[in-house]
Amino acid sequence: MAREVLRGVNSVPDVEATLWQVPETLPEKILEKVKAVPRPDDVPDIRPEQLAEADGFMFGFPSRFGVMASQVMTFFDNTNDLWTTQALAGKPAGIFWSTGFHGGGQELTALTAVTKLAHHGMIFVPVGYTFGKSMYEMGEVKGGSPYGSGTYAADGSREPTELEIQQANYHGKYFAGIAKKLKKRSPV
Repeated sequence: MAREVLRGVNSVPDVEATLWQVPETLPEKILEKVKAVPRPDDVPDIRPEQLAEADGFMFGFPSRFGVMASQVMTFFDNTNDLWTTQALAGKPAGIFWSTGFHGGGQELTALTAVTKLAHHGMIFVPVGYTFGKSMYEMGEVKGGSPYGSGTYAADGSREPTELEIQQANYHGKYFAGIAKKLKKRSPV
């Protein structure tokens, strides 16, 4: 999902995105128990202070018990210095996610993530229903909602469907277009 969102963002002229991952915080034993997929070795870890350098953000994360995974929560907990200075205020942010199944909290995960964005003063950019008729797809299982793109991972073995990939790519393009417009505007 993240790589497809990245492709969508980078397809917008004069917009460039970089893929990062938050540092791992869980012990190997726990990662095995939750059947965590291996971390990609071609994606560097990000430090909270690096967020201040960006013009906008697409945060992607797995859900755990209906909220963002603890690693992402820990990352946001470590953005206190950015929060005290409101260094991220006014920057656009979108979200995408994966959950295990229909009861895994797709929209709850999104709504609880918005609290992090609000405290930083970021501008939440949801995808809404701009993906068109595919948002109403009922013939196949599809993650995502008006809050952002998403996928169902089942026990970690399910790969995103073609429709979920298309929505992730579209979401990246849509977000990049909004972020580009906001960057062109002069600050208040």
